[in-house]
Amino acid sequence: MKSDIVVVGGGASGLMAAYYAAKTLVDAGSDAQVTLLEKMPRPARKVMITGKGRCNLTNVKGWNDFSTHVRSNPNFVKSAFFTLPPEALLDWFGRFGMRSVVERGDRAFPESYRASDVVDTLVNACNSVGVKIVCEAEVEDVTPGFTVRLSDGTVWNCKVLVLATGGLSYPGTGSTGDGLRWAEMLGHKIEPTFPSLTALVPQGYKLVEDKDLHIDRGTPLTALGEKLCGLHLKNIALTLIVGGTEAGSEFGDIDFTDGGLEGPLGFQLSRKAVKSMLNGAKVSLVLDLKPGVTLTELTERVKQLWTEVDKDPRSARLREKEKCRILLGKLMPWDLIPSFVEMNPGIMTLERRSRTATKVWVNLPTIAKALKAWKLDIAGFVGYERAVVTAGGVSADSVVAKTMASRHVPGLYFCGEMLDIDSDTGGYNLQTAFSTGALAGAGAAKYLLSL
Repeated sequence: MKSDIVVVGGGASGLMAAYYAAKTLVDAGSDAQVTLLEKMPRPARKVMITGKGRCNLTNVKGWNDFSTHVRSNPNFVKSAFFTLPPEALLDWFGRFGMRSVVERGDRAFPESYRASDVVDTLVNACNSVGVKIVCEAEVEDVTPGFTVRLSDGTVWNCKVLVLATGGLSYPGTGSTGDGLRWAEMLGHKIEPTFPSLTALVPQGYKLVEDKDLHIDRGTPLTALGEKLCGLHLKNIALTLIVGGTEAGSEFGDIDFTDGGLEGPLGFQLSRKAVKSMLNGAKVSLVLDLKPGVTLTELTERVKQLWTEVDKDPRSARLREKEKCRILLGKLMPWDLIPSFVEMNPGIMTLERRSRTATKVWVNLPTIAKALKAWKLDIAGFVGYERAVVTAGGVSADSVVAKTMASRHVPGLYFCGEMLDIDSDTGGYNLQTAFSTGALAGAGAAKYLLSL
């Protein structure tokens, strides 16, 4: 089988690369063929699950703000970003009939909130410029020249090759790291990979039998994990502590899930947390449930509330533990109280006054301190099976930023998650996938036209 340009990988970056390659050829009056090979039965399986099926396809921030959310090699992304910036991307989807809406945090979604509309639009766009999409085409090997060998024995020969195989995240969607292996075999440096935007697992949250940092999402929850799972905390501050030193802090929302601590804040800090743990450092997260007030102000507020609870006639026959629970109910979601008490035992002290008599003391300053600094030591993290994105990959030093061309193999181009350019959650990763795909596709076509 022959094709002038072959794109391996039918995800967000691969589909965009195929479109831009074909469009560039069409505009130049060329009838050269672009073929996209996708191992799964349908393209863009990972896009289908993005944003819980709603697909946060980009973030419309300008470059100065956008670049602060690219955690690896932001300068490398700049040329791609301006090739297809967020507003232009939304216009592109609009030209093919898909309207978009922009929500809080500058996050853009399809107006239907259906990820399938994004995928359909990408496929339709490719069809409109003559891209040949071949599904269930699992590439087994790539050799210089370029010869692309499939698992069923089929061989494709091409003049220009674009690798868009993704990273290692969500392997069930087809991202199994094959492209990284081929890139390394072809002489490219691969930066160490690790899961990013993933769940962090607090100690005591899961029934872990060994010290492996990778804790499978399916590992059963402990009694504590059961108490926390399902809770959503809003408007809190979350601080990452690495080796006893503050390494980052974010404000917003978190979720306790069957995986561990997730949500926007958990994801934002997970990259540095995972990398630090893999390097042997001890990692903790500190929750500030009341970031809007100082510890002194909160302590006074806790004392005031306790006085109100204690003097309430309905509390006359209640024990200290029960009154403490009422107090905590005025300071946090009711469902959070059991785990908060379990993980902060110092908030109540049992004094033995005689062989038969005891007294429970509620330590109000300790409650205030725990609300401002609830520490969770981290035992590990959920791996690639549910990580949103892969950090690491093909080194930026091996690729020309202005074209996405390989510095080592003429006619070879890279784009998307297999590059070392992971970003925060919030539409940034898909935007970089689309932008690098557009740049790689256009570069591949221009290279072909120059032959």
